Amino acid sequence: MDLRKNILTALLLSIGFILHSIIPGILTGMKFDLLLSMIFVSIIINKDLKNTIVAALLGGFLSAISTTFPGGQIPNMLDKIITCFVIYLIVKYLKINNYFLSSIVGFIGTLVSGGVFLYSAKIIVGLPAPFSILFTSIVIPTAITNAIVTLFVYKAVASAIKVSNSNFVQIK
Repeated sequence: MDLRKNILTALLLSIGFILHSIIPGILTGMKFDLLLSMIFVSIIINKDLKNTIVAALLGGFLSAISTTFPGGQIPNMLDKIITCFVIYLIVKYLKINNYFLSSIVGFIGTLVSGGVFLYSAKIIVGLPAPFSILFTSIVIPTAITNAIVTLFVYKAVASAIKVSNSNFVQIK
């Protein structure tokens, strides 16, 4: 893996961690997970399995240490690992590298992440409210938000890469 790609992934995860840390838990400790958008952009820009593994493990760790959901550490780790591999497969095989498709990745990835998180939390620690209520009141609005955030972050990163004349990644 190229050092520049590693640095880009680290920067995106750092920004995501800060956003994840400052957003308060709303309903039963669940919060909007904007760290996911940063992970998705990292995977879209750097379509490498090693990068996906690093993003999954670090993203899971960072979200686990900043969670407000009671007992949400293990579900956070599981959901990031599973979600990152699902997104990696989608990005790799559908050749996602444009703005519109990055937004769809943000939406689908957040739905996968939220579903895996809630299901694993239900099994491991139990849910403080029914699955359907948590999914519709937190996961779906977060998916819509992350679709928009992923689009803007991808555009910003793509512009920065083009302006810096970096040819380490192909962006359209």
